[in-house]
Amino acid sequence: MNELVTGDAVVLGLRPAKLPSRALALAIDLVVVWTVYLLVMFGLALATGSLDDAAVAALAIASFLLILVGGPIAVETLSHGRSLGKLACGLRVVRDDGGPIRFRHALVRGAMGVVEILMSFGVIACIASLVSARGRRIGDVFAGTLVVRERVPAGRMAMVPPPPPWLVGRFAELDLSAVPDELWLAIRQYLTRLGQLEAGVSRSMAERLADDLAARTGAPTPQGVPAGAYLAAVVHERQAREARRTLGGPPGSAVRSAAPASAFAPAPTPVASPTATATAATGPAPAVAPVSLSTPTTAPAPGAEEAPRRTGFAPPA
Repeated sequence: MNELVTGDAVVLGLRPAKLPSRALALAIDLVVVWTVYLLVMFGLALATGSLDDAAVAALAIASFLLILVGGPIAVETLSHGRSLGKLACGLRVVRDDGGPIRFRHALVRGAMGVVEILMSFGVIACIASLVSARGRRIGDVFAGTLVVRERVPAGRMAMVPPPPPWLVGRFAELDLSAVPDELWLAIRQYLTRLGQLEAGVSRSMAERLADDLAARTGAPTPQGVPAGAYLAAVVHERQAREARRTLGGPPGSAVRSAAPASAFAPAPTPVASPTATATAATGPAPAVAPVSLSTPTTAPAPGAEEAPRRTGFAPPA
C-alpha cells in the first residue's frame, strides 16, 4: 500500500486511488458532461437553423471547448479537486505536496485529458495509470497532481489516541465553528499516524497544526502544553460535542471535555481562617449534649418527695 505522507500533513495517510475507482469516477463524469453537451447542441441546432455553415461550426467548436474541456476544469477548480464522479467514489485530486489544486493544475489536467481521454476514449489514461506506481495518468504527471482516496472503510480507520487525563475537561469554551473540515482531517490523520513518525518530524508537524488551529479558534495555544496533547484534547472536545448533538441531550448532560483557559494556571492555595487555625491548635471542642425543653434540666435529690403536679383537678375533701 502506497501512502502519501506530506510535510504539511494535509492528506497524511490517504491512499492513492487505483484504476477501478478512477475509471468509475471518470465514467460518471463523462456521462454527465456528454449529456449536457448533447442537450446544448440540440438546443443550438434548433436556434441556429437560419445561420450559415461557418457560424454553426464556430458554435459547435465553442460548445465543445466550453463544455467538454472548460466544464471539468471549472468544476475541479471550484470544488478543489472534487468532481461529481470523484465525489461519488470518495476521491479527490490534490497536489504532490498534499495541498488543494488550483486553476493551473486543473487547466493542465483538462488540456491533457482532451488527448488521453476524449480522443483516445481513455485508453492512454488507463495505460498510464497501470504503469504508474501511484495510478497517475499523464495529465497528473505534467500538472504535479495525484488522485487520492478521501473515504476509508470503517474497519481500516485508525483510532485517534485519547488526550492526557490532565487535559480532559479544558476546552469547553473554545469556539470551533471556524475550523474547516480540511484542518480537522489533517489533525486526525496526524494523530492516527503519530507512532509512525520520527520525533523531530512529529513535533514540527504538531506545532504547525496547533498554530493553524489556534489561528482558526482565536485562542492561543496554552503555555506548557505539548502541541500533540493540545491537538488530541481539542479533537476529543469536538467528538464530545458531536456526541451530545447526536444524542440530543442538553449541553451539560455529557461529561464536559473542556474548561476555561484559566484552568491551565495552578490552582490557588486555600488560606486557613483564624478560627480553623485555633481549632487545629487546641483540638476539637467538647461535645455538648442536647437539652430537651420538655424535661427538667436537674434531677430531684434522693429521698425528696416529688411535688404534686398541677393537673387542674382538685380531689374531694
